[in-house]
Amino acid sequence: MTGFFDTMLARLDRLTETGARRVAQTSGRRSFLAKAGTLILGGALAPMLPFDKSHATGTGGGVATGSDPLQCDYWRYCSLDGTLCTQCGGSLSMCPPGSEASTVSWVGTCRNPDDTRDYLISYNDCCGKTFCGNATFCNFNEGEKPGYRMALHNDINWCMANTSVGYHCTVAVLVGLAE
Repeated sequence: MTGFFDTMLARLDRLTETGARRVAQTSGRRSFLAKAGTLILGGALAPMLPFDKSHATGTGGGVATGSDPLQCDYWRYCSLDGTLCTQCGGSLSMCPPGSEASTVSWVGTCRNPDDTRDYLISYNDCCGKTFCGNATFCNFNEGEKPGYRMALHNDINWCMANTSVGYHCTVAVLVGLAE
């Protein structure tokens, strides 16, 4: 029985050697490096492709038309993805004490049901404190663009641009009328 395995291993060894020599004769190092580079670059660009967010959990997904800033359906939260700072000791436009606004943000255009006008809203993550666990998580994706349109994408921890990267909650700052 040992002779059978030795024969199979010798045959496998010859096949591997023959294959390796054939590849070495038909392609050079530059060709290999070019193909390897393409494979690595392709792998690096894959996360930038659009993706399906239909599996997201949390309150939201409909149209934000409410009037209570303590609830997810408040009209300014039409593109919000995060916890409400209004429930964490902050306000619509101010981070809670001990946290700071992210230096970068995403934007959305939300319709105010009271005057039926569209407003530009800047969503800033508040950073520097631990996650505000007692607040409601809201997830509205109205008008959201894929991940490669960074300023219009809400699934990113925007605190990564700050010194303290811990996410706490999100504010919805009214910037002005959308034109």
